[in-house]
Amino acid sequence: MKIIHTIVLLALISSLDKAQFKPIVDAEISTLQDASQHMPSGLADRIVSMGEINRYSDLLPNPKRTAFPENINTSLTDTMKYNMYGDLRDDDPLYNPKSTLGMVVLEVTIPNLSTFLIDRYIFNYEFSRVGFNSWKHSLQKGWEWDIDRFGMNYFFHPFSGSMYYNAARANGYSFYESIPFAFLGSLQWEYLGENTLPSYNDFINTPVHGILLGEIFYRLGSNILDDRTTGTDRFFREMAVAILTPTRFLSRLFKGNLTRITPSDVYQKEPLNITLAGGYHRVNDGIKIEKGSNSINFSTTLDYGNPFEKRSRKPFDYFRLKTDLDFGVGRKIISLITGYGLLTGKNIQAGDLEMLAGLFQHMNFFDNKTFELGTIGFGPGMVSKMLVGRNSSLYTNLHLNLVPFGALSNRFGPDTTQVKDYDYGFGAQAKLECNYNISGWMGISFIGYYWWLHAFGEIPGNIAGESYIALIKPSISFKIFPNIDIGFEHLVYYSDRYPSDFASVHSVRTEQKIFIQIFIEQFKFKK
Repeated sequence: MKIIHTIVLLALISSLDKAQFKPIVDAEISTLQDASQHMPSGLADRIVSMGEINRYSDLLPNPKRTAFPENINTSLTDTMKYNMYGDLRDDDPLYNPKSTLGMVVLEVTIPNLSTFLIDRYIFNYEFSRVGFNSWKHSLQKGWEWDIDRFGMNYFFHPFSGSMYYNAARANGYSFYESIPFAFLGSLQWEYLGENTLPSYNDFINTPVHGILLGEIFYRLGSNILDDRTTGTDRFFREMAVAILTPTRFLSRLFKGNLTRITPSDVYQKEPLNITLAGGYHRVNDGIKIEKGSNSINFSTTLDYGNPFEKRSRKPFDYFRLKTDLDFGVGRKIISLITGYGLLTGKNIQAGDLEMLAGLFQHMNFFDNKTFELGTIGFGPGMVSKMLVGRNSSLYTNLHLNLVPFGALSNRFGPDTTQVKDYDYGFGAQAKLECNYNISGWMGISFIGYYWWLHAFGEIPGNIAGESYIALIKPSISFKIFPNIDIGFEHLVYYSDRYPSDFASVHSVRTEQKIFIQIFIEQFKFKK
């Protein structure tokens, strides 16, 4: 049931259609921004929407220009109410007042209570048989490291954390003010929702990953919601948010916001670029392409916010989220979720080179037949754009992170059991993403990941040791229609493991993908 819910969730995320994150903007939009400081809320947005909306792929130049269209100054003052698209840069506090602490605690508790009731009285799970005796036992015996399967600990628990976080975020609390409620919800469940002992790993993964997913889901929900709409349009917007962030839907229900009509948009919105891809996926037996398994792969990449808009920065006004679904490989359908969001940063420009540099939070979830890897990451990063010639461009993302907590499948590799087959540890990671766009008709991409992980030896069931994991994914794509590409990707997975009490293990595995890629791109752009 949880897998079905997840697939529906990812499909709804994929259906969002907001705006291209790398806009082409004429000088007149700057005039609109300056004037918007003196306009009533939402007026600038309405003026922009009355003008013609032009769509250009980020991979193509504006045909009305002779130079590459993005090399312009889009500086904004810190007091600007609207972004360069005419959208609000902050939720309107008049329509989003802060609720009481008691209301937020109630909305944190309701999902825990509903989950418990389903587990206990519908599925009758053994772990759901809780009461005063189990609560007393948990308080007396303390904490442990659990042995739940990888997907439960590194996907479903973080999704629960996102609900706790959004119980506060949807009630007018800021990013930082909402963080404690992610920990509160996790603590409630660990002590009261199960008769097993509270687990250290859940109390780390649930809130920390939940904060990242929670803020991403909140912002995507804000792009979906529009309290000016009515009828069928309004119904489907509210339904999408109910699936994406159940506690936000609950908050809107309690406040009467499901049916309120506002004169202007009341939520912060940023441009959203969506890339959908699907096609054939071949997983080789080692590096032997003639041996292996086949599947159908679907992927979604979301780029939220324009990283090159000159503005004061706040948490997650730029993020990237990528998901992969594989069909035909057994129960491991959700094979990949990687994402990162800006915590704090600054825009820098030097000639044709534009950069957003700052501190980022990262989530990595790889769950396939070859390996399982989940990490929390924090560290510096840089997103850059550089013009190459008149019509080509190079986009680069570089990140270096500490990994305070992570997990990697053990030396025997992942299997299909429902219990722990991975080791907990800490370490570091590096990410490099490059995309070279050649005049809009061809794209060359390279993605590289590298992890060093040290497995704890003190945890029961862990195999202590050092592991070095690398992933490289070169790809090439060609435009066949406007905003539609055909492409090929080759993946190489390297694994070097040095367990303390066993022989070292070295392995290499390759994959190939042939895909059709669709870009959903829009700009708000006034001639």
